[in-house]
Amino acid sequence: MVWAGVRRAVRESVAGMPPQFWWLWTSTLVNRLGGFVATFLVLYLTAEQGHSASFAGFVVSLYGFGGVVGAIGGGIMADRLGRRPTLLVTQLASAVAVGVLGFVQHPAAIAAVAALVGVVTTASRPAVQAMMADIVPPEDRVRAYSLNYWAINLGFAVSATAAGFIAEYSYLIGFLGEAVMTLACAIIVFVKLPESRPEQPGGKGADPAETSVSMWSVARDGKFMSLVGLWFLLALIFTQGYVGLPLAMGDDGFSSSQFGLVMAFNGVLIVALQIPVTRFIEHRDPRPLLIASALLAGYGYGLTAFAGSMAFYALTVAVWTLGEMISAPTQAGLVVRLSPLHGRGRYQGVHNMTWSVATLVAPLMAGLVIDRYGAEWLWAMCAALGTVAAAGYWVLMRRLGAGEDAGPVAEGTAKIPGLVETPGLVPVTEPAAGEPEPRPAHGRAHARETARETAD
Repeated sequence: MVWAGVRRAVRESVAGMPPQFWWLWTSTLVNRLGGFVATFLVLYLTAEQGHSASFAGFVVSLYGFGGVVGAIGGGIMADRLGRRPTLLVTQLASAVAVGVLGFVQHPAAIAAVAALVGVVTTASRPAVQAMMADIVPPEDRVRAYSLNYWAINLGFAVSATAAGFIAEYSYLIGFLGEAVMTLACAIIVFVKLPESRPEQPGGKGADPAETSVSMWSVARDGKFMSLVGLWFLLALIFTQGYVGLPLAMGDDGFSSSQFGLVMAFNGVLIVALQIPVTRFIEHRDPRPLLIASALLAGYGYGLTAFAGSMAFYALTVAVWTLGEMISAPTQAGLVVRLSPLHGRGRYQGVHNMTWSVATLVAPLMAGLVIDRYGAEWLWAMCAALGTVAAAGYWVLMRRLGAGEDAGPVAEGTAKIPGLVETPGLVPVTEPAAGEPEPRPAHGRAHARETARETAD
C-alpha cells in the first residue's frame, strides 16, 4: 500500500511536462554529476596545493566575483541572443576553463582561471531557468523547478561522494571529469533543445514595458529587488556548506572523504524527500513557507556550533536541507511571477547574481570570523541572518499579499498561491482583449495540451 502510494506520488509529480523540459532536466543532471570545483576548491587549494586558508578564501571569492559577472552577462545574452546559443557558448567555455584549472600551478594563474570558471559556469544558469519558464505552463512551474532542483541534488549526491574519494587519489581527475560532463551538457543542448525564447512583440500595440526591459528597469523594480536581497541573506547561509563547513570539519580532524559524505547527505535527503515536499508546497501559500525555510536554514547552520561527530554534523545538514528544499522552488516560482515575459533572462540573471555575490562575500566572512573569533561565532551569525531573512519575508509577502503592485504581469507568468492579483493587470492565463497571445518558438502548445490531458 505504501509503495503504491509512493509510485502514484512520483507519477503525478512527473506527469504532464513537455519533452523539452526533460532534455533540459537531463542536461542539468549530467552537469551536476560532474560537479567537483565548487565543492572541493577550498580543500584542493589547502590540502593539495598547500596554500593558506586566507588564499583559499581569496580564490573562492574571485570565483564568486566571476559568477556575478557571469550571471548578469548570461541573463542579457539569454534575452538578446536566445537561450540555446547562450547555453552552447557558456558550457563549451566552461568545459575548457575547468580543465585548465586542474593544470595551472602558479598562484596568480590559479586565481585568474578560477575567476574565469566562475564567469562561464554561472552564465548558463539564467538561460536554463528562463528556458524552463518558457516551455512549462504557469500552473506547473513550481513543480518543474522542484524537479530540476531534484536533478541538481541527485547529481550532487553522487558526485560529492565519488569526488571525495577521487580527491584523495587525484584532484586532476576531478577537474577533467567535470570538464567532460560539461561538454556532454553542451552536446545534449545542441542535439535535443530548440530555441524557446518568446517572439518579441512589435507594432503600435506592443507594450513598452515588455519590449524595453533593461538592467536599469530590473534594478528599479522594488519588489523584485527586495526579494533578491532576502535571497542573498539565505545564500550567505547556504554557501557556508562549501566554505565554513569544510574548514570547521578540518579543524575537528575530519578528512575530505568524510566531508564529502556529510555533504552528500544533503543531496541524498533532497533526492529522497523533494518529491513529497513538492507535493506539500505546490499549491500552498508561499508566505509561511519562505519564513519557515529561512528559520530552518539559519538555525540548521547555527546547530553546527555544537557538532563534534559525523552524526551531529549530519543532523545539522538535515535541518538546513529541509529549509533548502522548501525555499528553492518557492523562491523560483515567485521570481517568474515578478518577471516580465521578455525580460526573464535579465531577471533570472540578477536573481542568480545573489548567489554569486554570496560566494564572493561568504569566504571572506567565514575566514575572518573563524580566524579571529572561532567557528562558533560564524554559526551564530548564520542563525541571526536566518532570523533577519524570515522577518524580511514576512514584511515583503504581506505587501505582495495586500494587493500592491507585484511587478509586471504578462501572459506566461506563474500564479503564486496566496498572492492577490493587482487590479487592472492582465490575468496570467489569458491575453489582453483584442491582442494575440505571445508564444515562444517551441513547446508551449504541447505543454498546455499535455497539462489538459493530465487534468482530465
